[in-house]
Amino acid sequence: MSLDTTTIERLAQLLDGCQRDARDTLKITDDNPDMDWHDAYAIQDAGRQLKLDRGLKVVGLKAGLTSYAKMKQMGVDSPVFGYLMDDTAVADGGTCKVSELIHPKVEPEIAFVTHSELRGPGCHVGAVLAATDFVLPGIEVIDSRYRDFKFDLKSVIADNTSAARFVVGGACVAADAADLRTTGIVLEKNGEIVAVGAGAAVLGHPAAAIAMLVNKLAERGEALPAGTLVMTGGITEAVAVAAGDHITLRVQGMGSVSIRFA
Repeated sequence: MSLDTTTIERLAQLLDGCQRDARDTLKITDDNPDMDWHDAYAIQDAGRQLKLDRGLKVVGLKAGLTSYAKMKQMGVDSPVFGYLMDDTAVADGGTCKVSELIHPKVEPEIAFVTHSELRGPGCHVGAVLAATDFVLPGIEVIDSRYRDFKFDLKSVIADNTSAARFVVGGACVAADAADLRTTGIVLEKNGEIVAVGAGAAVLGHPAAAIAMLVNKLAERGEALPAGTLVMTGGITEAVAVAAGDHITLRVQGMGSVSIRFA
């Protein structure tokens, strides 16, 4: 790590304040060019602690940059990871207030819920599937705290990978009941199809994102607890939304989930 504890806490407070006040900032590596990966996750951890200190709870984890093409573009060999807080959960069919966000976008995802602990190193897709209770459709609302969505990878990790809101719903399906690689999805905005894709867009198999997350946790001496909800990353490019929009995600064999913006 190259940043001292005081700087890490200050940057965490900056990003936390931006999220709470729905205001943007320039990417933090502009003023901290020597920031490394450990610093980025340390800032993310400090931001999570600020939320926990306010009485919020972690209700899940999330993966980002789960496309091989995107990872190559960004010069990395694994996805980035963040956490989901209870105040960011939206009920299926519920409403998200745009006034509480900066420049929201939505991503269609397949969410997993585990029934057994997963521990690395060496976690793989088979282990993830064996430890999965069920899968279901999920929509993640991302909202970078950086101006005009302009950031580098270390900055976005520090910003909890742009986590803002999420909704899960539809049918809970056993992970082995479908080939998640070929499972198709359709994302609709105000009744019009805006994106289509299949599970293989996420690292070849959505469970691969969880395996990488588990192995990343192992580097920190941590494991993925039983009963964890994990959003596995966007199957398509993110779609911008505004007040008045209604988003529906339809996943083959899993029904649909929706969210409104007001």
